Amino acid sequence: MWVLAAKLFPFRQYIKHVQLIPSRSVSALAHLRLICSDSELEESGVNNEHNDEIKCSFSYLNTREVVEKLYSLRKEPKIALSFFEQLKRSGFSHNLCTYAAIVRILCCCGWQKKLESMLLELVRKKTDANFEATDLIEALCGEGSTLLTRLSDAMIKAYVSVGMFDEVIDILFQINRRGFVWSICSCNYFMNQLVECGKVDMALAVYQHLKRLGLSLNEYTYVIVIKALCKKGSMQEAVEVFLEMEKAGVTPNAFAYSTCIEGLCMNGMLDLGYELLLKWEEADIPLSAFAYTVVIRGFCDQNKLEKAECVLLHMEKQGVVPDVYAYSALISGYCKFGKINKALPLHHEMTSKGIKTNCGVLSVILKGLCRNGMASAAIKQFLEFKDMGFFLDKVCYDVIVDSLCKLGEVEKAMILFEEMKDRQIVPDVVNYTTMICGYCFQGKLGDALDLFKEMKEMGHKPDIITYNILAGAFAQYGAVQKAFDLLNYMKRHGLEPNFVTHNMIIEGLCMGGRVEEAEAFLDGLKGKCLENYSAMINGYCKTGHTKEAFQLFMRLSNQGVLVKKSSCNKLLTNLLILRDNNNALKLFKTMITLNAEPSKSMYDKLIGALCQAEEMEQAQLVFDVLVDKGLTPHLITYTMMIHGYCKINCLREARDVFNDMKQRGITPDVVTYTVLFDAHSKINLKGSSSSPDALQCKEDVVDASVFWNEMKEMGIRPDVISYTVLIAKLCNTQNLEDGITVFNEISDRGLEPDTVTYTALLCGYLAKGDLDRAIALVDEMSVKGIQGDDYTKSSLERGIEKARILQYRH
Repeated sequence: MWVLAAKLFPFRQYIKHVQLIPSRSVSALAHLRLICSDSELEESGVNNEHNDEIKCSFSYLNTREVVEKLYSLRKEPKIALSFFEQLKRSGFSHNLCTYAAIVRILCCCGWQKKLESMLLELVRKKTDANFEATDLIEALCGEGSTLLTRLSDAMIKAYVSVGMFDEVIDILFQINRRGFVWSICSCNYFMNQLVECGKVDMALAVYQHLKRLGLSLNEYTYVIVIKALCKKGSMQEAVEVFLEMEKAGVTPNAFAYSTCIEGLCMNGMLDLGYELLLKWEEADIPLSAFAYTVVIRGFCDQNKLEKAECVLLHMEKQGVVPDVYAYSALISGYCKFGKINKALPLHHEMTSKGIKTNCGVLSVILKGLCRNGMASAAIKQFLEFKDMGFFLDKVCYDVIVDSLCKLGEVEKAMILFEEMKDRQIVPDVVNYTTMICGYCFQGKLGDALDLFKEMKEMGHKPDIITYNILAGAFAQYGAVQKAFDLLNYMKRHGLEPNFVTHNMIIEGLCMGGRVEEAEAFLDGLKGKCLENYSAMINGYCKTGHTKEAFQLFMRLSNQGVLVKKSSCNKLLTNLLILRDNNNALKLFKTMITLNAEPSKSMYDKLIGALCQAEEMEQAQLVFDVLVDKGLTPHLITYTMMIHGYCKINCLREARDVFNDMKQRGITPDVVTYTVLFDAHSKINLKGSSSSPDALQCKEDVVDASVFWNEMKEMGIRPDVISYTVLIAKLCNTQNLEDGITVFNEISDRGLEPDTVTYTALLCGYLAKGDLDRAIALVDEMSVKGIQGDDYTKSSLERGIEKARILQYRH
């Protein structure tokens, strides 16, 4: 305190007793109006020699003289500030007193930006000042509330901009202790920055203190608090603040409503957020396009695209014009969930309405096409966008360069890469890495290295991804020593190889046919991790060494160690391809034992393979584990189980699975019904057992028509396969004419009978001995270009032979 008082005393004396300036500095001050800045010196014709003389004269000034001169210039802020800066450049050491003098001038004339800039220099310690910026509050506290408010506003922004939030709290309390009221604008700015930086609790604490002080809060204060509570997930409190705002007589603005809706959507209360939006509409509350956009985005995130579409249409009906953000939210949703066929027309609709598109929207569309396996379409679309005059940034270019590389068209990718440069779009590390990856993918290591060198020459520092790609390519294409040298090169340049680098080398060696070298590299790794073993299993799987992969998996699992789930999935797939169901089951059970949850796709693959192999006991075991884990089987999983049981004539068990499926709210499709209808049609003809050793009870026999009728009641339209099964059933039960009627119905419904359908009806004709209609049907097949299979031909041959025998007998 005494030190601060000693610093302050001279300044107050200077302001009270303005005295004459000593004669030695008169020369310098006399020239003040000529030396506002170096540039002005040049413009006014003052030569450099004279300028140096003036700077030399400044060095003799003392604090008192500077403060007095600044005081005399208080009504000429531009000259005062130039004088202050010129002193600094000439080597004069400013202190608290001189800073207080210039700050006083800047505050009085309202030069807030200049003030903020000057205080920011002090806060960042870019000057040789021997005091803290906050000392200025104490120095100027007697200058009135207006000056102190402006000073505190600028100081708060300066400290907030460098993240020194605790110091801002100190400033606010300093002002409070002096009896001055906090500026609500400064407090709002401070609170908003706290929320943006994730310091939500601190922002809420400031808000509570504002209320205790009785400050008059405005709509922005409340919006910031609502935003903070929404970020925190405290939606009940957010609603309470909203109501509190209305009680305080503060009219919520459009942003306040939007913030509340956004908070609900962000916190899993999307339907409530939309409901609130509709209620506010009814109350004629002004809502911005942003409020609708957050709801659209929320529905898109939940894959409720039809609802999102409705919101977009609804906002237009309400007279709220959708902007690029509303459209891009729905376009992104379409692309994310594979509805790319809807994304492009919507984008066209947007641009045709005069709404300007941007690179973000275009890149989303291009990425969506690529993600859905439509790389060629993405390239075509890119060229169309370019022809339409849309600006395409480096992200858009990178998507297409990557697509071309993956299609093996690296030369075309390189042309596009060069085009970027011609358009003054400077390629970055990502763009270079994409091209390097393309060359590596084709084994063109020389071209990849040339690009790597160019990248460095252009001032770009390769990242770990660039190095990993090169390391993997060197290992795969025989430049093994270069791969190892690259690891040392990385270390010399301050980049430590990570487990991904090692994995790329392991998998690269395997794919290059050097499995033993990969094993040796893994063995020699110091501090090898689980990911490295996963890479070895991946390498084994990619090169057909499934046996070795399984052995490594079991060796690790016996030690209680489980490799990555993705590696387990690859190994399971390989085992099932080899029809090694026993080891696939071992892998599955090992994962369960080690508390590793198999993915749903792993369950489906294993159940499908076991059903195909008619190992229904094991399939049921895996299915039960799936259900016990709280997972709901997919429709296709249920259908595979039903089909598996039908194949071994266990129809009661098939119906049990079918009923369980419906109880879980999963609607059967045409395939499910066709499987059941087909199996029961056959069983109705000859009877079967529910299990291999026991005859099925009479009450277990269900007429196949039950499933056909139920399917039609559900509004599920039969397909060609369903009709084929029905025709076969009718023909086998001596209902040929009905079978013909159904056959004709297929065409009436716009479907095309296939070889199997024709063969089913052909067998019906032949069974009846109607050789003429059978031959006519074969001719019809020929006219339509439908080729009969071996079964069709053998059926016809047997029919003709049978007809001849009958004719001979008669």
